Amino acid sequence: MSRGNSKPEVREFYRRSPHLVCYWQGRQFVLENYATATRVATAPLACEILDFFDRWRPAADLARRFSRYSTASLARAMSSLIGVGLLDRSRAPRNQKAEALSTWSDWSPAASFFHFSTKDSHQPIEPGDSVRKLRRRARATPLPPALKGYPKNQQIVLPAAKTEGEFPDVLLQRRTWRQFSDAKLKLDDLATLLRLTFGVQSWLDLPGVGRVALKTSPSGGSRHPIEAYVVAQRVQGLGRGLYHYNAGSHRLELLHKRTSAARTSSYLNGQWWFGSAPAVVLMTAVFARPQWKYPASRAYRIVLVDAGHLCQTFCLAATWLGLAPFCTMAIADSEIERDLEIDGVTESIIYTAGVGGRSGDADQARWPTQAYGRRVPNNFL
Repeated sequence: MSRGNSKPEVREFYRRSPHLVCYWQGRQFVLENYATATRVATAPLACEILDFFDRWRPAADLARRFSRYSTASLARAMSSLIGVGLLDRSRAPRNQKAEALSTWSDWSPAASFFHFSTKDSHQPIEPGDSVRKLRRRARATPLPPALKGYPKNQQIVLPAAKTEGEFPDVLLQRRTWRQFSDAKLKLDDLATLLRLTFGVQSWLDLPGVGRVALKTSPSGGSRHPIEAYVVAQRVQGLGRGLYHYNAGSHRLELLHKRTSAARTSSYLNGQWWFGSAPAVVLMTAVFARPQWKYPASRAYRIVLVDAGHLCQTFCLAATWLGLAPFCTMAIADSEIERDLEIDGVTESIIYTAGVGGRSGDADQARWPTQAYGRRVPNNFL
């Protein structure tokens, strides 16, 4: 019985993290916690300890189970495993991201491991450095063939393709633009782009299931996991800010006004040539939508393909409007998710696109020669 107002001591328990994968890397055996992005080369004893803590247990049970080791050595081993995120403590502060990962249980570990191990993994981009690296790589390993063919097989010559008309013109004109005019983007054009790309065109009632959205791009199971957020920088009639596009009501919902070309460039891994784009669209995925219908981890592919469908629709619609679109997956995931106030687990950034007015340069795909005081050699491509 405790004396006075003293509280009874609360026992602490330990359990291995439920977000672990292991693999051989060269001659080392590696354990990785994809939820905390920590990995460590480990020894057999560590695996034995983690195997023992398959459920919440007190440290004293470990000492009894591994009596051949001293209590001090086991305590050091446990401390190391806790430090690198492989062993959880019952009295540790709550980790909301790790808790949210319970929603990925049907997709784990395959999709979960891929999703989290590839976040924030793209290095900042500098055109000169990037091309120099590519040239060094090409000297050591030639560029893989861009095409595949079966020249020894029977060949059937196809009729000429129909390349005249508005639709072929739009397809053939689509480029990735890296320079934009000084003109502001018209709000009407932004509205058209958002409506044709992300807007709900109609609803379909499924008896006993509910309503599903129909859009211009296909989506696996009509789950449409992609949400669109607009970084508006130079749009006529629209204040600078970060907005959410409500695909059902065709409205922009202001989240905050903290935007700048430098901040946008930071979102895009330092790609300063995109920083001045009048509008940038941040595409996130709400994973509960496909997870509800598809419990297999393969459904993660659906999310990525859906984003690709939408981005191509966005770029084609922008081209049709006579605008200059771009898209990139070189993004600073955690920085964007922090500003969007999403957790990166139940909702995460997936892809980005942007648009501006055409600069008048016929060679749209070339890198800019100057932006924000930086210069790039004209002949480096």
